[in-house]
Parts: sequence; structure tokens; C-alpha cells
Amino acid sequence: MNNLNHLEIGLKGESVATQFLIEKGYEILKTRWTYKHKEIDIIAKHNNILVVVEVKTRSNNTYTQPEEAVDYKKQQFLSEAIEAFIQDYTDFDEIRFDIIAIVLKQDEYTIYHIENAFEPI
Repeated sequence: MNNLNHLEIGLKGESVATQFLIEKGYEILKTRWTYKHKEIDIIAKHNNILVVVEVKTRSNNTYTQPEEAVDYKKQQFLSEAIEAFIQDYTDFDEIRFDIIAIVLKQDEYTIYHIENAFEPI
């Protein structure tokens, strides 16, 4: 995996995260859902909770944790985007924002699922 570029690393991480959520019993509603030229990585449903998932993937040679990249501006965008999404999808009791942080190390990866990572803005 060391030969992957930034985009390929991100796509690999999103694929790993989607499979991880499916294995945990999540229903995947949308992947790479776009709103105003930006995207929500994964929108899922779990126990009647609408779950907005931001996936952050890093290779082993970075010095920051992947979840540190979900700053205030990104949280604000995700909150705004999910408001647009729920105009057409209302079958849930609450909304939760999660981060899945993935660190790639050669052909292996470590996954951290941070549930309820932040409150909507």
C-alpha cells in the first residue's frame, strides 16, 4: 500500500470502513454522497440512528492521527450536508456523527471507530 497516492489511500480507507460497518450490522444508505461539491463519505443507519461517517485514512508515515483532520470547518459542512440529506430521508430517530480513522501499514490496517465523535453544528 505504500505505492498508493493520496486519493487511492482515501478510497481504500472508505472501502475498508464500509465493509467494517456492514460487518457491525450497519445498513449503508449512501457512500460518497455529494452536497455543494463536497461529499459525505458514508451515510448509514444503525439501531434507527442515522449515522454520518467521516473516514480519515493515513499511511504509516504521517505524524498526525487521522481523526485530527476533522476540524470545525469539516464538522460544520457535515452538519449542513446532512440537513439537506434528511429532507428526503426521514426514517430515523436521531443523528450521530462518527469518525472512522484508519492507519495503513504496508498490507495491514488499524481501524478506530469513534462513535458520536462530535455534536452537529
